[in-house]
Amino acid sequence: MKNILSLCLIALLIGCGSKPTSSPSADSDTASSKPRVALIMKSLANEFFSTMAKGAQQHQSEHADDYELVVNGIKDERDLSRQVALVEEMVASGVDAIVIAPADSKALVPALRRAKQAGIVVVNIDNQLDQDVLEMEEVSIPFVGPDNLAGAKKVGDYLAESLTGSSPQVAVLEGIRTSFNAQQRRKGFEAAMEEAGIPIIDSQSAEWEMSKANTIASSMLSEHPDIAAILCANDSMALGAIAAVKSAGRSGDVQIVGFDNITAIQNAIGEGKVLATADQHGDQLAVFGIEAALKEIHGEGAGNDIETPVDLVTAESLSKK
Repeated sequence: MKNILSLCLIALLIGCGSKPTSSPSADSDTASSKPRVALIMKSLANEFFSTMAKGAQQHQSEHADDYELVVNGIKDERDLSRQVALVEEMVASGVDAIVIAPADSKALVPALRRAKQAGIVVVNIDNQLDQDVLEMEEVSIPFVGPDNLAGAKKVGDYLAESLTGSSPQVAVLEGIRTSFNAQQRRKGFEAAMEEAGIPIIDSQSAEWEMSKANTIASSMLSEHPDIAAILCANDSMALGAIAAVKSAGRSGDVQIVGFDNITAIQNAIGEGKVLATADQHGDQLAVFGIEAALKEIHGEGAGNDIETPVDLVTAESLSKK
């Protein structure tokens, strides 16, 4: 009878799903020893950010023993409330670090301050947070990314050299005006045109979007038929400008430049539809931020800004690859 009771007890324990005690404790120790890094980006509908995500995931797969990665993005680059909510969700989930490409240079600062107060390492990539707001919120967050002004000026300088004829006029399609990178790219374009003595006759924000850029560029071309070039603060807007120029029957007549070096623009450069763009190495930009965050987690970082590369991309540079 005792043997039967013993067998029943064992069966009951197995039925309740008991497991060897060594496995869960070992898994728990392994998981707790690896920091969790959250990557929060802007719109994953934009190839630049999907490329950024893939680069980060590839890096994590090659360093799986070093950290875990959580990738997030918003559907619309203007959806600031959703990006703020993502920061708060990552704080609540207990991540060790947040690497963020903020959709707005000012609006995300209070949420990131709260993340830092919760003991989370925060690294800013792509679009630099507003220094005045950081000071007002009494928080320091390192920026890991390119000099957007310098990158845009390289593109603008190359365009200026290509423009011919007497007194060429150009237009600018800006990004979201509250974003620091949009402001810096506009300033880079302006500096290049001013240096070359080329007037900017129209400058409007298409908020990084291709369809809006198409509409605005079409209006610009109609209102200013002598436009010789359109400088676009990102490649998605450059694609919109290409469509507008084609609809206006001015393909080959109006030069277009962009910023980001997405695949579609590389193809357009090869086809002569776009003159140049800037490559800020989107596949590595999040990786640079993640590596900086891991150093901070391990007490090896200094909390300083880190400037990353930005290079001019032309038909000539693409042909050398």
